[in-house]
Amino acid sequence: MTSPTRLFSSTCRIIALALALFATQAAQAEKPYKYYAVGDTADVVLPRPAHSSLVLMGGGPDVDDAFKWMIRKGGGGNFVVIRATGTEAYNPYIFAMGGVRSVETFVLPSRAAASDPFVLQRIRGAEAVFIAGGDQSDYLRYWKDTPLAAALQELANRNVPLGGTSAGLAVLGQFIYSGMNQSVTSPEALADPYGKNVTLDRDFLALPLLSRAITDSHLDARDRIGRLVTFLGRIVNDGWTSSARGIGVDVETALLVENGQAQRVGLGAVYFLQTVGLPQVCKPKTPLTYENIGVQRLSGTGSFDLNNWAGYGSTVNYTLSAVKGALVSKQPGGAVY
Repeated sequence: MTSPTRLFSSTCRIIALALALFATQAAQAEKPYKYYAVGDTADVVLPRPAHSSLVLMGGGPDVDDAFKWMIRKGGGGNFVVIRATGTEAYNPYIFAMGGVRSVETFVLPSRAAASDPFVLQRIRGAEAVFIAGGDQSDYLRYWKDTPLAAALQELANRNVPLGGTSAGLAVLGQFIYSGMNQSVTSPEALADPYGKNVTLDRDFLALPLLSRAITDSHLDARDRIGRLVTFLGRIVNDGWTSSARGIGVDVETALLVENGQAQRVGLGAVYFLQTVGLPQVCKPKTPLTYENIGVQRLSGTGSFDLNNWAGYGSTVNYTLSAVKGALVSKQPGGAVY
């Protein structure tokens, strides 16, 4: 038979454990972010990389070689992933590749989270930062013009490798398809370049290699080259720049950029577009006409120089036009990709 004293002692221990668990959960609930980590998160100080490094990934299955490249360029240390929704799934995936001290994921679903001192401390001390996929409208609503954006800019200025996939790719260019409403398809955008779903933003970050550029992902799988042409037309027509550039990346594909020199890894291609002059017709509720946009398709073992906007090796050059809302290609056979 259990004595009253022992029963009382056991009950007290259970209550104490319950109170401790509640206190821990309450403390976690008070934080405006979620934080997950694997490995040794002790901060390290490594030599500053000599050159800037960017990973532009097109969504879909992740490209292992792109993450391994980021790890090498950052020298190891602490690898940080940021996102507005989702889980810590990147942590074991990246950590298993080796070469890093830790992998940390922050889920940052508010402007309060993007201003939190601990978040900023870990990001400023990172040796590489990757922006996960999700919804770029969340990133712009929650992160633009916050201390988080300033911290990312500091990293870029120090040549710390930055990367992004899908929505994370979308916010790296000077110009951004914000997706503030529903995601727009190519036929919809070409039919009305000022439609309610053609929402554009700019200047989340200032990365010199992506100046005057807008990026798009899932290019082949979701047939997005038409909407990319429309975005370019809008950017120029609205006077944001006299000449705009577009970078479209296929799924399961990444562009690795160091000091302006880029190589493609993965299964698909990367498309580099550049405008010439103003659109012939770009106005609300009217199909787009924008002629002679230069396209360079990078595939195979070719390379691309973002400084001079010129491809080498297995790069294919052609022109693409939007004519009354329909794409016309100068490639043999008329293929737009």
